[in-house]
Amino acid sequence: MGAMLREKPVIARVARTVVKECGFESQNGDLCLKLKQSGRELHGDLWTRGANCNSACPYLLLGASTREIAPDAVLGVHSPKVTVWFRGAGTPTAQMRVAATERGMQRADRILHSYIARMGADVGLLRLASTVKFEDMHVLTREEIARFGIDRRELVETPWVFESIGRGMVRKTVTKRSESDNAYRMSQWRLFCFSTEQFELDFQRPAVSSSAFPTISISNSSSLAQYFRSPAKVPGSQTWALRMTRATLQALASEPQFDVTETSQGQDGRWRAQKASFSSEGLAGALDRLLATCPPPKTTVQAVGSRDSVAK
Repeated sequence: MGAMLREKPVIARVARTVVKECGFESQNGDLCLKLKQSGRELHGDLWTRGANCNSACPYLLLGASTREIAPDAVLGVHSPKVTVWFRGAGTPTAQMRVAATERGMQRADRILHSYIARMGADVGLLRLASTVKFEDMHVLTREEIARFGIDRRELVETPWVFESIGRGMVRKTVTKRSESDNAYRMSQWRLFCFSTEQFELDFQRPAVSSSAFPTISISNSSSLAQYFRSPAKVPGSQTWALRMTRATLQALASEPQFDVTETSQGQDGRWRAQKASFSSEGLAGALDRLLATCPPPKTTVQAVGSRDSVAK
């Protein structure tokens, strides 16, 4: 199957199908399953979050000339399992079974080794998989995905996607390689609504070792910089929050990308600003779908007139 993919210039990705008509119902719930089995024409989205490509699936991906693994998708590997069948008269001894199983494992390794090398990937993937029991699973880190040549991009981001799980939200996930230590770090953006005019944008990332929190702002060329509040203290991570209006969000979605600027104080006492650009792909459409789930703004009623007129 991987060789068939290589014959055509395809892009391989990992995602799962989510049926829109299920709304806030679980995709595996009885109501949603009944809907899927109804024979009706349904509409679906592709979600990368929580999508799994395990066992032989990562080897299949290697067949594609271009492989794009989303930061919130999962690749898992383990060693192969060989089942031996004997033909003919007589019952094989235990030693015969062990020897046949060993020959089968060696043959499977030779086939995979040749295939991985032919696809231009690192055969270290096979060596790692061989250390994992067939009954277990090793989830590849982002560093391993890059090192084995599955997806070597240094910046990987998902589009903004509307999700209807319990509560409507818009989500974006980013994995970026750090220039300081070459490690990949994941950050996540989540957008909620209080009403059709008031929203909160959360930015979550791994905790930094510095005792002084930096300032973080978001902007593009058509909007003013908006500054996040100091982060909430959660073990291992930091979550920054920003209240935004509908107009501000629409301005942010009006251009192909937005900038995030982090200003922090170095050990020498000087303040330095680091700016990174991220894609706005999908934000406008996801915001429209989120708006359909948001309550209207609260209105206040004010009594006008004198006490006598109110009494009348």
